[in-house]
Amino acid sequence: MLGDVSITGTGNHRDVRAPGLAALAGLLADETRAACLLALLDGRAWTAGELARHAGVAPSTLSEHLGKLVAGGLLAEERQGRHRYVRLADTRVAQLVEDLAVQVAPHPAHRPRTLRAASAGSAMARGRTCYDHLAGRLGIAVTDALTAHGLLSAVSGPGGRTDGAEAGPAASGPAAPASSAGLPTSSASSGARERATGFLLTEAGLRWFEGSGIALDRATRRPLARACLDWTERRPHLAGAAGAALCRHALDAGWCVRIGTERAVKVTAAGEQALAELLGIEAETLR
Repeated sequence: MLGDVSITGTGNHRDVRAPGLAALAGLLADETRAACLLALLDGRAWTAGELARHAGVAPSTLSEHLGKLVAGGLLAEERQGRHRYVRLADTRVAQLVEDLAVQVAPHPAHRPRTLRAASAGSAMARGRTCYDHLAGRLGIAVTDALTAHGLLSAVSGPGGRTDGAEAGPAASGPAAPASSAGLPTSSASSGARERATGFLLTEAGLRWFEGSGIALDRATRRPLARACLDWTERRPHLAGAAGAALCRHALDAGWCVRIGTERAVKVTAAGEQALAELLGIEAETLR
């Protein structure tokens, strides 16, 4: 911000954040470390050996890279016996990696050259996890349905968090009357704590989550709803605590299952039925 930096007078008036930003950029400016961060967007913990095979480097080389990422605060590690596990440090790191990755257009030389690679790419585009929420066409379909029914509101300015203490009685009361698609009627949230996140979960949306049995962490300082730009669809999908809760419920309830070795997920027959009943999403759009 220009307001944080003086540009008049003499002497060194460089922003004090410059060294930290340069160090962060240095951590990301390595293809092996970038490959590790992208792999860990699946939200799970990986062993050093698994990441070494994924990145195509020797375990000793990978260990050096992991040490830098852990020291830089991008990864958290834990040890169980002889195994060393690492995961992304938190949701802020996941958001940073995803936001940067979406700026990178696929290189023509990296187009799938085999049927297997093409199938894997198609599966990722159809539906996947983006750290802890749903992405791809599946994530966009869910986000569009939530928005169309007034459960989620897109905002261009501040907004996007509704805390339990501020949402008012309607947020914790009984579910609103259902429409033909099994959806409560919409009303704008009057108690939003403002934060520029791109999405706002309405009071009707809060009631919908509760009525659908999808547990929301209302005490978290994390935004309940946040827009995350989808790198395949180039449109925002739902992230934040609400996106994480929906993804977790979809996997736990068997609406979606993980497929392949990456982040791809597939909607099951039970999931197609549930999403049709709860959000009016046609099964054909999920296949």
